Amino acid sequence: MFRITLPDGSVREVAPGTTPADIAAAIGPGLAKAAIAARVDGELRDIMRPLEGDAQLALVTSKDEKDALELARHDYAHILAEAVQHLFPGTQITFGPSTDDGFYYDFAPKDRPFTEEDLPAIEEEMRRIIARDEPLIREVWSRADLIARWEKEGETFKAQWAAELPEGEELTVYRAGKGEDAWLDMCRGPHLASTGKVAPDAFKLTRVSGAYWRGDQKNAMLSRIYGTGWLNKKQLAEHLTRLEEAAKRDHRKLGQEMDLFHLQAEAHGSVFWHPNGFVIWRALEAYMRRAIDAAGYQEVKTPQVMDARQWEQSGHWGKYRENMFVIPDEVPNVEDEGPIVSNDAQWMALKPMNCPAHVLIFRQGIKSYRDLPLRLYENGCCHRNEPHGALHGLMRVRQFTQDDAHIFCREDQIVEEVQAFCRLADRIYRDFGFTYAIKLALRPDKRFGTDEMWDKAETELRDAVVRAGLATEEYGWEELPGEGAFYAPKLEWHLTDAIGRTWQVGTIQSDRVLPERLDASYVGEDGERHRPVMLHRAIFGSYERFIGILVEHFAGKLPVWLAPTQAVVATIVSDADGYAQEVAAKLRAAGIRVESDLRNEKINYKVREHSVAKVPNLLVVGKREAEEGTVALRVLGSQGQQMLTLDEAIAKLKAEATPPDLVH
Repeated sequence: MFRITLPDGSVREVAPGTTPADIAAAIGPGLAKAAIAARVDGELRDIMRPLEGDAQLALVTSKDEKDALELARHDYAHILAEAVQHLFPGTQITFGPSTDDGFYYDFAPKDRPFTEEDLPAIEEEMRRIIARDEPLIREVWSRADLIARWEKEGETFKAQWAAELPEGEELTVYRAGKGEDAWLDMCRGPHLASTGKVAPDAFKLTRVSGAYWRGDQKNAMLSRIYGTGWLNKKQLAEHLTRLEEAAKRDHRKLGQEMDLFHLQAEAHGSVFWHPNGFVIWRALEAYMRRAIDAAGYQEVKTPQVMDARQWEQSGHWGKYRENMFVIPDEVPNVEDEGPIVSNDAQWMALKPMNCPAHVLIFRQGIKSYRDLPLRLYENGCCHRNEPHGALHGLMRVRQFTQDDAHIFCREDQIVEEVQAFCRLADRIYRDFGFTYAIKLALRPDKRFGTDEMWDKAETELRDAVVRAGLATEEYGWEELPGEGAFYAPKLEWHLTDAIGRTWQVGTIQSDRVLPERLDASYVGEDGERHRPVMLHRAIFGSYERFIGILVEHFAGKLPVWLAPTQAVVATIVSDADGYAQEVAAKLRAAGIRVESDLRNEKINYKVREHSVAKVPNLLVVGKREAEEGTVALRVLGSQGQQMLTLDEAIAKLKAEATPPDLVH
């Protein structure tokens, strides 16, 4: 008999062959109906998979939304593949994972690539499969039998995948339906008990794209079908509404309408900032400089290109080289993956991050314990060789500028410095109207440093957040096993925008590895050399991405202090041109970024045009306003207008245009 321990601590003894579904039924009919899967010793498993020994068991229901969504989306991908093969015989199947908001599956079509015109028919076939409520049965196959099965059916991609899986790994297949007509897919699972467990009206196929087999452009091009899947129709409708709103807020679309930036092939992955966009950049840069000056940071500037020996010593050459832009003086006579040993040539690299350069500054001169903490800040331009397909507007680029800083401190200063950073980050995010969650990313499997180093670093970050009062449900506190950097654990700030999306932006990492590898030291109170701890930290993350997030968060209607053009003075009649120029001059003298619109166009046309450009304030003047010394103020997004004297309008706009750190 197996001893099965339930979450309440009770123990049930069951016979071999018992499934979690059997235990749910023994507890009660309500739970038997509600249970959709199980966690066995923490691992998510099929509800119908027999237990294999003594175990901790937690039954999963749809109330466990995270697990339930992952299962449903996995099932939708499985059903999608079955539907495609029913409708398009000869199509080969490859991979089909769940995603953050849905699923996709990659296919090798027999005759032609799939198009979006195929999606309605595929959706209907998926609903027929769901209505048939086909059981999803897990089977374990031998490698030889499974490869033979795939080769017989012409599934060359599945056969290749099966052959490449590690020896000794259990190969599992899920069978949909019964008898000779059953449909098979190789999959680790888990799945729901049958296709009918997902809602037929809670999914939608969204688009089709090309994708290379195994993500390698040297391999065959496949057709990838994307879908979104949810637990019920209401969730789907809410998601589609969010997508519609997100499309309206797309920073690439708004960036064109507001004339902020553009991207082009001549500098793929880098941004051409237009005057309007660079006004936003400069406003953010000035804001951040005031914040870090007040917080005791010292700004530095470091080289773009550094000798690869430096990157080898720091560990980035071995761990990160495929993402670095490498520049040889001449091709050295060494193996690509070997050490940097050539005497007649050397590798250089564009820096992908600023930290090794900041260590080199720290090492200039002798540092005393009295000099710490030393906070070095840089608006550091970095380059990373991101995959072509991963690039996305301002959100994922190859050249970017970080609001980067490194705090060199003593062991006894770490918690206090992290707390201070938490307070600084909180103030800055709130200035932009964001709420956020804080997460602690813990040690990955592949890492530098000893377990003792990691134990200390993780504890220090955790203690700092607890002392700051942020390790609470209100702040979405969560610990993420295995998601730290290779040299340090990190705290992550996940911002929530106006339509509920989350963006991982800020971070602080507690690093004992890099100071050791790059031989950073200070003289302690005892007169001996000691290693500083290095806190890597950023708040915006990168200026490019943060601007993209801001544009989408505000739907282009940026706060007045950030708006490229804060006001436009527009005339109704040409008789008011002189007064309009006078108004603009006085606004400009008050520090307002203002333009005049004296064109011979109807005022409604001007209002529409400046609304599309997201100008926050439109000051309309005509003959009467010129005679009375007034303006008609139209605020972006509001109905009607407000009549103000010119002095009142200047005072109002000047207050709105003042950056938040100067208002505090």
